[in-house]
Amino acid sequence: MKKERLVTLVEMALAIALGAVLNYMSVRLPIHIAGGSISLDMLPIIVIALRRGPVAGVVTGALYGFVNLAMGPYIVHPAQVVLDYPLAFGLVGLAGLLPSRPDAGDMAVARAPIGAVVGGLARLASHYVSGVVFFGANAPEGQPVWLYSLVYNATYMLPSIVACAVAAAIVVPVLDRTVPARSARG
Repeated sequence: MKKERLVTLVEMALAIALGAVLNYMSVRLPIHIAGGSISLDMLPIIVIALRRGPVAGVVTGALYGFVNLAMGPYIVHPAQVVLDYPLAFGLVGLAGLLPSRPDAGDMAVARAPIGAVVGGLARLASHYVSGVVFFGANAPEGQPVWLYSLVYNATYMLPSIVACAVAAAIVVPVLDRTVPARSARG
């Protein structure tokens, strides 16, 4: 049991480090004046969540959120920091809520991209709330703040979600065949 916990902790640490590397390869569009980029940095969190469960996924995501904060923060308020960094990336770990059943057949193949979409949309929700509460002043005159936040955050989150869903559909089945997760998910 202790060895399995150690293996899980090492996998989590490697996922955080890989997320940081993937973040450096992100694409930032000129319209993203208040942060946000198209990136695969959610992928390692999604992989941990799907292989080790939602608790490990949420913890990995939250810790990665702090690393992401240290790498290039955009801070306007302490509550915004929580919403845009540890909470947003922690919510990516909800990808692990999808049940894992060996007899699931075709559903097992769809589990990775569906998990990526679930985790990515949860992260988008956190950024959306942050945008409504803390970045409404950036909205063009006459545009509702809720719409501005949704469009702004969707311009980088939706491509990131799609990219992570495609990558997860490829990576997770390969990992499951070559490096089986031996611990109970939880």
